[in-house]
This record gives sequence, C-alpha cells and structure tokens, in this order.
Amino acid sequence: MKCERFLSIPIFMVFLLIGVVCYVTLFIFIEDWVGLKSSAGSLNALIFISLASLCLFSFFCCVLIDPGYVPASYVPDIEDSESSDQELKKNGISSRRCDKCSTYKPPRAHHCRVCRRCVLRMDHHCLWINNCVGYWNYKAFVMLVLYATLGCLYSTVMIIYCASHKDLEYSGSGGLKVFYVMSGLMMASLSIMLGTLLGWHVYLIIHNMTTIEYYEGIRASWLARKSGQSYRHPYNLSFYKNIISVLGPNVLKWLWPTAVSHLKDGLIFPTPRDNS
Repeated sequence: MKCERFLSIPIFMVFLLIGVVCYVTLFIFIEDWVGLKSSAGSLNALIFISLASLCLFSFFCCVLIDPGYVPASYVPDIEDSESSDQELKKNGISSRRCDKCSTYKPPRAHHCRVCRRCVLRMDHHCLWINNCVGYWNYKAFVMLVLYATLGCLYSTVMIIYCASHKDLEYSGSGGLKVFYVMSGLMMASLSIMLGTLLGWHVYLIIHNMTTIEYYEGIRASWLARKSGQSYRHPYNLSFYKNIISVLGPNVLKWLWPTAVSHLKDGLIFPTPRDNS
C-alpha cells in the first residue's frame, strides 16, 4: 500500500515541522504584527497558507506517486543495442543490465538499494519522502522544494517585520527575545538549505541530468580527458528543451506538481544525435 510510506519517522518529522512553521508564522508573528483580522494580516496569511498548501500537496505527490519502475517485460532494442552500448561506455554510463535484478534496464535507470528495484530516470532515494525520486515524481519533488523554499523565505520576512515593529528592548521578557532570535535563525537556516537544494536541481534541469548522472559525468569527464577526448552529457539537448522535458511544454502548468502529461514511458530519451 502506498499509504504505508507515511508510516516513517522522517515523514512524521516533516509534518511536525510544517505544522510548527505554519502555527508560529500565522498565530504568533502575523497576529502579533498586524493581526489576522486586519486586511494586511489576512492578505499575508492567505499568501502564506497558499504556499504552505502547495508545499503540502507536492509532498503528498512525492510520497504517493511511484517514481517509475522498469517493466518486467522490458528488453532493449536489438537493432540499437550494439551502438547504444558503445555510446553508453563512451559517456561513462553504467551497463544496461542490472546485476541485482538480473534484468535489462533502460537508459538512465538505476537500481535503488532501499526500494530493491530499478527506477526509471532515478535521481536519488529521499529519506524525507520515504520514496525514490524518479521519472514520474521528479517534477513534484522540484515543486516541493520550490514551495518549501518560498514558504520559509516568506516566514523569515514575517519574523523580521514583526521584530522590527516590536520593541523587544522594553518588552520586559528575555524569553521573548530568545524566541524571536531562535525562530529567525531556524527559518533563515531552512531557507538557505532549501534554496541551495533548489538551485542544485535548477542546475540539473537546465542540463537535463540527474544527481546520479552528474557524478557519473565527473568520472566520465576525467576518463575522457585522460584519453585526450572531450565529454558531453548524452541527454543535454538545449536550454529550453531540457526545461520542458521536466516541466512540460505548457508554461501555465510549470508550477503544478501533477502536470506530467508530457511524460511518456520513461524507457527512451531523446539525444542530440537523434536530431542530427
């Protein structure tokens, strides 16, 4: 059952963190700054709740959507097998046969030791969603990081505004000062960590690669230089094509986690050689 994925301590910690951040931001900082019943308070609360809701929805998508597993009946194209194997070896990509599953695996698929299955276009196994990040839920994962980053940044701004409008020097409570400082440090730290993760995946998207392929590319690039050759990521098409391969061709649906109708079966991926 997919719902059993929620039965893990990391996921419980994520829910707890989201709940704490939402409560503190809404009922302490926004309420203390302008009041939730005021027009400014209602507007800020609406913006933050929208970000938090999108973040939570993306989180559910990441947990519940299968990343994409290799069909048991999959067999590589015999006509292209020899040339494809040579190209894979040249670019430093692992063999198309999984020793652990004893089956063939498509390009960009990798075996997950935790899930004990080969995952299509696997990026990594994420402890916080108790699931692999792969072909079908990668966009939802990126949207999760995006909305979480925006929500944390918004909460940080609320803390700063509230602290700047509240006279902490004469509030008469040292505990209140500590609470404001600790809350600000926590939200700023979360914003930096999530923003760094978001920047990393933006880099991967515009180069059309996964985290695994990035590290494979480092080794392949070193081997290529050692033999006097140059290395190019085999699935790097162009800036725009790389983006729409993940987010989709419809710009209006880029920020919706489940808008993945542009995805096919995850068994074949275009390369620059296909257009030449």
